[in-house]
Amino acid sequence: MTRLASHPYLTLLIAGALSATGFAPLQLFPVTIAALALLMWIVHDAPSLKAACLRGWTFGVGHFTIGNNWIQHAFDYQDKMPPVLGYIAVVLLALYLAVYPAMAAGLAWRLASPRSAGDRTTEPGGSYVLVFAAAWIATEWLRATMFTGYAWNPVAVVWLPLLSVARIAAFVGTYALSGITVAIAGALMLLVGWRRWRMPAVAAAGLLLAGVFASAHPIPQRVGPDTPRVRVVQPNVGQEAMQDGNYDLRILEAMIDQSGRPQRHPRLLVWPEGAVNYYVEDGYPADWYYKGTAPVTRGRIASLLGPRDMALIGSTAIEFDERRELKGAGNAIFVLDPAGKLGPQRYDKAHLVPYGEYLPMRPILSRIGLSRLVAGEIDYLAGPGPRTLAVPGFGSVGMQICYEIIFSGEVVDRANRPDMLFNPSNDAWFGAWGPPQHLAQARLRAIEEGLPVIRSTPTGISAVIDAQGRLIGTIGIRRAGAIELPIPAALPPTLFSRLGNLAAAIVVLLMLAVAIAIPRRPRYGLI
Repeated sequence: MTRLASHPYLTLLIAGALSATGFAPLQLFPVTIAALALLMWIVHDAPSLKAACLRGWTFGVGHFTIGNNWIQHAFDYQDKMPPVLGYIAVVLLALYLAVYPAMAAGLAWRLASPRSAGDRTTEPGGSYVLVFAAAWIATEWLRATMFTGYAWNPVAVVWLPLLSVARIAAFVGTYALSGITVAIAGALMLLVGWRRWRMPAVAAAGLLLAGVFASAHPIPQRVGPDTPRVRVVQPNVGQEAMQDGNYDLRILEAMIDQSGRPQRHPRLLVWPEGAVNYYVEDGYPADWYYKGTAPVTRGRIASLLGPRDMALIGSTAIEFDERRELKGAGNAIFVLDPAGKLGPQRYDKAHLVPYGEYLPMRPILSRIGLSRLVAGEIDYLAGPGPRTLAVPGFGSVGMQICYEIIFSGEVVDRANRPDMLFNPSNDAWFGAWGPPQHLAQARLRAIEEGLPVIRSTPTGISAVIDAQGRLIGTIGIRRAGAIELPIPAALPPTLFSRLGNLAAAIVVLLMLAVAIAIPRRPRYGLI
C-alpha cells in the first residue's frame, strides 16, 4: 500500500480505468469495489484539499474514459466529422465528468479525514467512509442533473450480476445504492489497510440482510391461450446501411419480415427507434411522404395486425409554426390500430441528447464545422416529459425513448402510473460496450419502479425485462429476430416509486448523522 501511495496519480488513473470493468459487458464488480477502496485510501492520505480533489479527478478520468469508450463509435457514421474526433470526444468528456468524483473526494477529505486537521498519524474511520459515501450520492445525482445531465453508468449498476443486492434500488434508488457500494468499498479499505474488522463486519451483515429482504418474490402471472403478448422486433440493420440510398425502405421491409402474422392471442407489436423513417402523421406537405401519403406507410404496418392487435412505432413528427414554416422535429412514438389509425396522443422524447438530436449553439458551432452525430440539419424539439399512453387491450404504457431510460426517478408519470415501460432505442451507434450498458440501466429502472420494461433496438440488445430486473427474453447484438412473450405483470408501487430521489436524500442524511455520531461512541470501535 505504501509503495502505491508513492505514485498516487498514476495509481489512481489505472485504478479508475480498472473500476470501469465492473460495468457491462465485463461485469467484474469485485474489481470496481477494490478500485473504490484504493481511491478512498489514497484520498485520505492526501496532504491538502487541492491534492484530494486532484486525486479524485485523476481516478475519474480513467473511470470515465474506459466506461464511455463506446461513444467513439458514433463518429464512425458521421461523414462531416472524422472518426478520430470520437477518441478526443471521449477523453474531453472524461475530463469534465471527473469533476464529480473530485468533488466527492474533496468533501470527504475536508469534512472527515484526520489529514484535513493536520494529523498525519490518525487512521481513517467509519465517519470518513460514510461521508465519502454520502458525498458520492450527492455528486452522482449532480452528474445526472447538471448541463442536461449525464447519468450513464452509475456505480450501482455493477450489482446486476447479484440481483438480490441490485434490488435494494427498489427501496432507495440507484444513487443511494451507489453510495452504499462506496461504503462497502470503504469497509474493505479499513479491513485491508488497517485491519479494522468491525465496520466491515457490520457492512457485510447489513448487505446480507438487505439482500435477503430485497430478494425476489413470485410475480403473479396468468398465462392462457388469450393472454396478451408482446412481440419485440429487431431487424439487425445498422447505421452503416444509411449510406445505402434505399436505407429507409430496407429497414421498413426488414421490420415487416420479423413482425410475424396475427395469432389467436392479442399481440402488442413494438418496433425500435429509427425503424420508420417515413412520416406517418397526416397534414404535412404532400411531397414529404413515401409514395405520396402517410396512410400507405401506416397501412403496410397495420396489415401485420390482427383485430385485437396494436402496434407501437417510432417515427419523426414534424412541427410547423403559425405561418406553416418548419420549426423543428419530434422524436415520437405513435400507437397504431389494425385499421391503420393513429391513437389520439403521441409521446415526444423529452430528454434530448446534445450533439445527437440537437446542436447546442448551432450558429456558432456549425460555422467551425461541427454538426449533429445523427444525420440531418433539423434539430429535435423536446417533449413535455414522462407520459403514459393508453393502448386498448394492453393497458397503459409509459414511454422512454433510448437515452431517457438512464435517468433514475424521471421515467414515470407519477400521476398516471403505467402497467409497463416501453423503451425503443437505436443502439446501433454504441459499439460493443454501449448496448449491454444501456440494457443494464433499463434493468435498474424496472427494479426501481416495479414495472416491466420492453426494449426494442435495430441491432441489439432487445429485451423483455420483468418488474424485478430479470431478463425474460433477449436478442443479442447483431442478430435479426423477434421475441414474442406474455407481457410481464407489474408489481405494486415500490418505496422508490413513491419517494423518487427523495429516498437518496434521506440516505445521505442518515449517513451524515451516523458519521457525526460515531466519534462520540468510541466503544463501538468504528473509528
